Amino acid sequence: MIICTNKMEYPLRAQCHRGQNPCQKQVVANGERERVSLLFMKALVSRSSVDAVSQQMATHPQYLESFLRTQHYILHMDGPLPLPHRHYIAIMAAARHHCNYLVHLHSAQFLRVGGDPHWLQDLQAAPARLRLLDQINKVLAHQPWLTSCAHIQALLKSREQCWSLAELVQAVVILAHCHSLCSFVFGSDPESNSASLTKSPNGTPPNYCPFDAANGNTNVPLSLTPPRELVTQRRSLDPSNDMTCLKERIQRSQEEFEKRDERLLQTQTLQQTDLEEEEEVLCFTDSSCFITDPDFCYQEFARRDEDHFEVFRVQDYSWEDHGFSLINRLYSDIGHLLDDRFRSVVTLPSLHSPDLRRAIWNYTHCVLGIRYDDYDYGEVNHLLERNYKLYIKAVACIPDVTKASVCPLSWTSIKASERIHVNLLIMEARLQAELLYSLRAITQYMIL
Repeated sequence: MIICTNKMEYPLRAQCHRGQNPCQKQVVANGERERVSLLFMKALVSRSSVDAVSQQMATHPQYLESFLRTQHYILHMDGPLPLPHRHYIAIMAAARHHCNYLVHLHSAQFLRVGGDPHWLQDLQAAPARLRLLDQINKVLAHQPWLTSCAHIQALLKSREQCWSLAELVQAVVILAHCHSLCSFVFGSDPESNSASLTKSPNGTPPNYCPFDAANGNTNVPLSLTPPRELVTQRRSLDPSNDMTCLKERIQRSQEEFEKRDERLLQTQTLQQTDLEEEEEVLCFTDSSCFITDPDFCYQEFARRDEDHFEVFRVQDYSWEDHGFSLINRLYSDIGHLLDDRFRSVVTLPSLHSPDLRRAIWNYTHCVLGIRYDDYDYGEVNHLLERNYKLYIKAVACIPDVTKASVCPLSWTSIKASERIHVNLLIMEARLQAELLYSLRAITQYMIL
């Protein structure tokens, strides 16, 4: 598989083979449920909640483990950037795609780690150093092939506001991670969002879902129209009920997961889990206030009448031979974590054939300007119907409009887990594409 690397060895992942007897299948199923339960336990302990994205990814526990490990590392573990800066960068990235779900999520996290609430008024309220990321943020989000050595130089040589190379690499990883996560968020949002929540997450009315608001599919109550100023609401923690509530929440989450059938998965609206025993911060901010140059958006990489940009050829700069070693050198261990994500998503047990998975991956790269000389792109047309290609392109390049007619793909004949797998492939391919463009620009800067 072209996206695998030989930089490190990984243990073989358990898969359910056709030859397994019912007892073996039951053992595997029980093991998968225990794995999901453990992952949710870790999420509850570290973040006080199991976010909606993790709940969706839980249909693929092998991948979820890799994803959560990487996300926790870049947002919470040792690194050159302060924790509030990391979440603010995530807010900037999510805002480029008007993903209010992630903007709200990271706004709350930003405040929990000691961020200044004043910064959440708008981008101009943030330090000048963070505002310098705006240019590379919008380029990576919408037209990553424009990323150049000049963008890197502007950040590393901006006098008193200059970034270190290590800081810049961590910032780029966060930007790429959140841009691609926006693709998953919008791609995983089901076609019907009419179901109302039985319980109000974070104190919001039952018919409000940040995901719906982000997609423009729900009439947001007037009282919830995001104001320019930050609105916070805090709930106190009851220490005496910590472990009891935690166990009850985990048990209920696991029971809900086990009872979730395919139809429910297809109509499930992403929502953030609410834990009453943890202090919560509710913040409503307009994602557009973190954006400059709103007219800058995705453009076709190569048009028939104008082909101004050189194709990025993997044979000249690849993740395996170039990106992996550079990013691991500048940001310790992140290369291994990212590489495990890329490996995991293409080796998941799936009804999709290896050829189809490779077609999805390569076509995602193709619409972002990346080509493989050793791949026959006739396979894409053979394996992917037109609507399928439109869907991939929309989710990878313009995820915030995936609900429009430009994306007519119907999931009625596809299992929920397979749909999620497709979205994971698109997300990871986009993540790797943005990293390749960024790391190539950094490499060009370093050899000047």
